[in-house]
Amino acid sequence: MLAKVRSAAVIGIDAYPVDVEIDLANGLPSFSTVGLPHGAVKEGRERVSAALANSGFEFPLKRITANLAPADVPKAGSAFDLPIALGVLVASGQLAIPRLADGFAFGELGLEGSLRPVRGALSLVSCAQALGARWVLVPSANRAEAALVEGIEVLAAPSLRAIADHFRGRVQLLSGPAGIAAVAAPSDGVDFSEVRGQVLAKRALEIAAAGGHNMLMVGPPGSGKTMLARRLPTILPPMTAAEAIEVTKVHSVAGLGGSAVGLRSSRPFRAPHHTVSDAGMAGGGPHSRPGEVSLAHRGVLFLDELPEFRRNVLDTLRQPLEDGIVTIARAQMTVTYPARMMLVAAMNPCPCGYFGDPTRECQCTIEVRRRYRNRISGPLYDRIDLHCQVPGVAWSELVDGDLAESSTAIAARVRSARERQRVRFDGHSVASVNADLSGRGVDRWCAPDAEGRKLLALALARLGLSARAYVRVLKVARTIADLGGEDRVRGPHVAEAVQYRGLDRSIGGWTSSLPAGAGSLPGG
Repeated sequence: MLAKVRSAAVIGIDAYPVDVEIDLANGLPSFSTVGLPHGAVKEGRERVSAALANSGFEFPLKRITANLAPADVPKAGSAFDLPIALGVLVASGQLAIPRLADGFAFGELGLEGSLRPVRGALSLVSCAQALGARWVLVPSANRAEAALVEGIEVLAAPSLRAIADHFRGRVQLLSGPAGIAAVAAPSDGVDFSEVRGQVLAKRALEIAAAGGHNMLMVGPPGSGKTMLARRLPTILPPMTAAEAIEVTKVHSVAGLGGSAVGLRSSRPFRAPHHTVSDAGMAGGGPHSRPGEVSLAHRGVLFLDELPEFRRNVLDTLRQPLEDGIVTIARAQMTVTYPARMMLVAAMNPCPCGYFGDPTRECQCTIEVRRRYRNRISGPLYDRIDLHCQVPGVAWSELVDGDLAESSTAIAARVRSARERQRVRFDGHSVASVNADLSGRGVDRWCAPDAEGRKLLALALARLGLSARAYVRVLKVARTIADLGGEDRVRGPHVAEAVQYRGLDRSIGGWTSSLPAGAGSLPGG
C-alpha cells in the first residue's frame, strides 16, 4: 500500500518541492523516515503516531516507511508532519482525498492532533503555486501569510480531524484571502520634530534616506545618535509590493511572522546588541537561518557602539554592503539570503567619548584613540558613504520650546528624490537607488561638472580617498543633487558630499565639519 503527498521545504528564502512517499508493508510494526531527515523530521514519527491515535484514527500496525524525495537533499523542520500523517491515512484506506496530486500540504502536528504554524509559509505556498498546484493545506495560524499568494486555493485547518471532516464533506475549511494584517512600524510615536539641534546630522540622515546610503555617526555620549537613528524609518518611503513580499519571506523563514501577520508593510529596523555572533549577524547556524543583515533587508540595520562589536562580526558585513546579499557556504549546502539594507552605525570619537568636546576634557592619548578606531577595519569604513559628526547639544537648544522640522516634511523631500531616481533608472535595471549604482551607472549619471571635478581632484590629493571612497562621494553628490531637484551634479553637491568623508582623514581630524553645502573642502 503506497501513497504520495506533495509538500515543500525551505532553502534560503525560497522553497523546493518534496514528495512524501508512504509505504505500508507487512512485518514487525515499525516507523522509519528516510531521505536525509534532520532531528525535527525524525521526531515527527512520534508526533504523527500520537496525533493519529488522539484524533480517532487507527495507527497501522505495519512496517511504515516515509521517504522524502529527493533523498539526497537534507530536510529540516517540522512541516512534514502533516503530509506524513495524510500519507499514512490514505495508504491505510482511512481517508480518501480527491485530486491529491493537485495539492500540497505542510504543517506541524501537536500530540492531540492540532496543527501548529511553520516557518516559511509564504515561500512554501509560492513554490506550490509555481508548480501548478490547485490547493494547499496549511495550519490556521499560517492562513494570513499563505493567502498573500494568488492563483491557488488556501485551505486553513486547525487540526487533523478538521481536515478529515473536510474531505468527507462534513465541514468546509476556511479558504481564500484572510485579509492583510499590517505590522506597526517600529518607529511609531517618534518624530524628527522632537530632535533639538543637530542640523547637520539630520541633513546627513535625509541624504542617506534619499539615496539608500550607509552612514556612521561619531559623537560623545548623550549627543542623540541613537535617538536620530531610531527616527530614520519615519522618513523612508513606503515599500513597494515586491519589496514587502521579500521582507515577509525573510521574516517568515526566520520564524518572526506571527499568527496574525500577513504582509509586512513597514520597513524593518534591526538593532542587535554588540555581543551578537557572526552567525547571528550574517546568518547560518546548524539549520541555516537569516541573520540580522537579512532581517534588515529593505530597511535599517543600526549598530550602536560600533567598535564594541567583535572584529570578525563586523567583517561579515563586507559582502552584504557591497552586493546586497549574504552567502552562507557549508559542506552540505550553500544558502543565499537577501541583505540589501541601510547600515547606520554610531560610535564615540574615543574610549572616554569626549575627544573634541568643548565642555569635557578627553582623557585618551593619541595612541589609545588610534587603537579604538582601528577596531573597525579600513575596508568597512570604506563601505560607509556618510561619516557624520554629532556634537553635544547646547543647553540653549535643549530648553528652546520651538519644535524642529517634522518627519512628514523631510519624508516628502525624500520621496521626491527617490521618484527622480526611479524615473532615471526606469528601463535600465541598473539600480533602484543611487547607492546601488556601480561601474557605468556611476559614469553615466554621477559625472560632475568642471567645478565638481576640480574639487574631487583636490579631495583625492588631500584626503587620500580610495577608489571605492571616490565612487561613494560621487553617488552621495548625485543624491544631494536629487534632493535639490537638479539634473546635473555640480560643485556645491560634490563639496557637501566630500565633507561626509571625515574618517578618511587622520584621527586628529575628528573635529567639527564645515556647514552643509560649503564650497571648500573640509580639513583644509
